[in-house]
Amino acid sequence: MTPELYQRVTINRDIPDEDLKQGDVARVVDYVKHPQGGEDGAVLEVFNALGESLRVVIVPVSAIEALRAEHILSVRVA
Repeated sequence: MTPELYQRVTINRDIPDEDLKQGDVARVVDYVKHPQGGEDGAVLEVFNALGESLRVVIVPVSAIEALRAEHILSVRVA
């Protein structure tokens, strides 16, 4: 199921081109159609541990999942 807009999500695999690691948390701000019929994208806002916005990225929808109660948040250095 696709997470709702403005929901916090976790990245389920490393995405080196965007410097994202599996387990990173972001917020969904939009969804975009692939211009050539490929997989649709999720527009994410990435924050630091203090809640300051770092950047906005687009990742494949399959690379995100909604946060669940059994997830434990952790911190890494960017």
